[in-house]
Amino acid sequence: MKTLFLAIFSFTCFYTFGQVNLIQPFKDCNVNGSITIYDYTKQKWYISDTIDANKETLPASTFKIINLLIALETKIISNENDVIKWTGETDTTLYGYRPNIYRDMTVKEAFELSAGWVFIELAKKIGKDKYLDYLRKCHYGNLNLSESGVDFWNFGPFAISPKKQVEFLIKIYKNQTPFSKKNIDILKRVMISENSKEETIRSKTGWTRLDGNDMGWWVGYVTSENNVYFFATRIFKKRSEINSNFADCRKEITKSILKHIIYE
Repeated sequence: MKTLFLAIFSFTCFYTFGQVNLIQPFKDCNVNGSITIYDYTKQKWYISDTIDANKETLPASTFKIINLLIALETKIISNENDVIKWTGETDTTLYGYRPNIYRDMTVKEAFELSAGWVFIELAKKIGKDKYLDYLRKCHYGNLNLSESGVDFWNFGPFAISPKKQVEFLIKIYKNQTPFSKKNIDILKRVMISENSKEETIRSKTGWTRLDGNDMGWWVGYVTSENNVYFFATRIFKKRSEINSNFADCRKEITKSILKHIIYE
């Protein structure tokens, strides 16, 4: 699995008494947060901060994983190639104006570009009652959909912990959800973010604001010939602090730690 993990920033002090140092990469990136990893073959958890790993917060755009499944299962869309017509409206609330996402696009493109407006349009058709039904069946999040806005995954009291994110991804991998295998297979295709002969990463990023902080997620799993590693990384910084590498830190931290776990 060297292809995807060796070309990463080199962090120091990864091993302490033969163990992977799960804290130093966060310090090197000047962010707070945690990483939660599950080694599928060894059935072993790696958690940098058990309190944070069980702390629930908004899932932000990582919610697009289950959102896509719900949209497929409720037949709001038939597959990832369905085209969603742009409404003509823009939203600069979270990240500023991104002109590349404001156009007609397929659901697959919307997932890859994290075009929030597409999933908001899907959410309007799905409705919160159906969301609640599937979220309850999947044991996903705290089931609090009281946010008045449509995108309850970015704003309001809806929340999920990193550990629960990983547990849901394991269920997806094992096809142990209420969703059809056909729809799970569609999701698995759409989630591919990096691919080589040695391994494949399926993942989704997320970013929102919480209590005066920027909060970033990267969740997903790495498959190779011999094993699967599930991960959920969540980082925070004060919005008043400038950290131009904040978005990249989500992946840099995760890949660096995974590299050392895989080769320990």
